[in-house]
Order: sequence, then C-alpha cells, then structure tokens
Amino acid sequence: MTPVEEHIPVLKREALSALNVRPSGVYIDATLGRGGHARAILEQLGPEGRLIGFDRDLRAVELGRATFADDKRVSIVHCEFARMQHKIKQFSDISGIDGVLMDLGVSSPQLDQAERGFSFLRDGALDMRMDTTQGESAADWLARVDERDLMMVLFDLGEERFARRIAHAIVEQRAETPITTTHQLADIVAQAIPKKDKHKHPATRSFQAIRLHVNQELAQVSDVLPQTVELLNEGGRLAVISFHSLEDRIVKRFIRDLSTPNLPPKNIPVSADMYRTPLKQIGKPIKPSAEEVARNVRARSAVLRVAERTDVPYAGGAHA
Repeated sequence: MTPVEEHIPVLKREALSALNVRPSGVYIDATLGRGGHARAILEQLGPEGRLIGFDRDLRAVELGRATFADDKRVSIVHCEFARMQHKIKQFSDISGIDGVLMDLGVSSPQLDQAERGFSFLRDGALDMRMDTTQGESAADWLARVDERDLMMVLFDLGEERFARRIAHAIVEQRAETPITTTHQLADIVAQAIPKKDKHKHPATRSFQAIRLHVNQELAQVSDVLPQTVELLNEGGRLAVISFHSLEDRIVKRFIRDLSTPNLPPKNIPVSADMYRTPLKQIGKPIKPSAEEVARNVRARSAVLRVAERTDVPYAGGAHA
C-alpha cells in the first residue's frame, strides 16, 4: 500500500455531502494535502466538472500534480489559500465556484516527516514552515524574537499557562546554544513547566503556538473566508474542517455573522429584505463518529461547519 493510499482524510463522507457536488460544477480544495478529499470530489464530478487544488506545501503540490496528471479536470496551484481569489481570476474559463472545501491545520504527512520540524516526537530540524520555499523557519524566529513577544505568542496561540517560564527558558538557552532541533526545543519546554498534564506532552501547546505563528495560520483563515463568499455561485457551499478552537472560532463567527440578519432596533420598521443574508448556515457543526476516531485518532478534535451562498450581494466585511 502506498503512502497516498494509507492517508485517511478526516470527515470525508460528511465533507462530500456538505459540498452537495454537482457533476458539472467547479470546486476548490483549498488544502490539497495528500488529495484524499480531492479524489472523493472527483468521483462525483462528470467530464465537464472542474477541481482546483491549492496547497502551499510544495511536496503536496508535486504529489498532487503527479497523482492527477492524467485528469484534465484538475488544476493544482502552489499557493497559500489566502491568495485564492487572485489566483482564481487567472483561470479565464471559470466565472464562479460551486463549492470550497478547507481542511485546516497541519497535515498528517507534515507531522510524520521529522525533517519538517512540526513534531516534538521526532527529532529533526526546527523548521515548521508549511511552505519551505519562503518565510522564516521556527529556528530563525526563535533566535531573534523578543522574550515578551514570544511569551505572548505562547499564551495567545498556544493557550499555555506557563508561557512566561517557557519564553524565559528559551531566551536563556539560546544565549548559550542555538536552538535548531525539535528535541532541543521540546526538552527546554518540558524542563520549564513545573506541572505536567497526565495525557498531553508538555511541548504540545508551545509547538502549536510557534507553528501557528510561523505560518500565520489564523490570519490566513481570516483572510480567505470573505474571498470564498465572493467566489461562490448562488447555492454554492463552503465547508470548513477545523482542528483547533482558535481556528474554529474564526469560522464559527464568520458564518454566524454572514447568516444572521443585521436588524435595526425594535422600534424601527423592518422590511423582508433586511432578513436576507449572504450566507445560510447549513445544519449544526459536524464531528467525527466514534468509529472514525477509532480508525484515525487525529480526527478526534475535528469540527466541520457548512454554509451556503445566497443571492444577496456581498463585497467583503459585514453584510448590510
């Protein structure tokens, strides 16, 4: 069995159902990864359908281009999804999108490759960049970041209660020896924490926070969500899978704000148009079944939220 076949896409059946795929539709997989969700979408597309896959991880892009090389319905773009709208404009034959799927966070292959530096369980270079062709590695950032700024990243993005201790320990250690490997960082964090969680590695929150910062993941999500609404055709679906509460909160609030009428005070007359919104929330948040979690433990924190585009004009920001 090949690595591609071994990869298990999270909430695949539920995400596919959420997209409500039409055979002749145009769909975006904003986080291509190993292509598991993309293959599921393609199985429901006819010969006139289109799929555009985005990923900022060059390895994922190369694998995707090799995997789908013989399928003319597929286009693979090496790009962060926050530039989605700009890139889609370059496809002259596409006037609108019928569905966007986003599977947020770090992928299993990235975690499993020690040299990528995402995992404290495998010793490797402290990189953490999803796109290794640009940007600053975690090691380079840790070598220069101000102690207070580091503390705030650990606290805000990692929700780490010992952020102050950890930041101080990192700054002290780097003065003696450069911090260049995952095990180095994990050991520093573990030693700085006075009280350990029983069921969580002491470096979990710190690694998460640094990764989110290095890749600007929350900003990317905030930037791309309005773009999806502008790109979607009427009736088109937005389906977002989140694995962390900070990501999910952004998605939840965005869908809520654009699917909730912005009504005036009670004493002002309300017209029917005031109840119309750019998005319609579809169903409740979907979580993986116990059977899926048993097959794939990394699915346990996943949440899928779905919205449908209406005919109400939208030009970014809050709806009128």
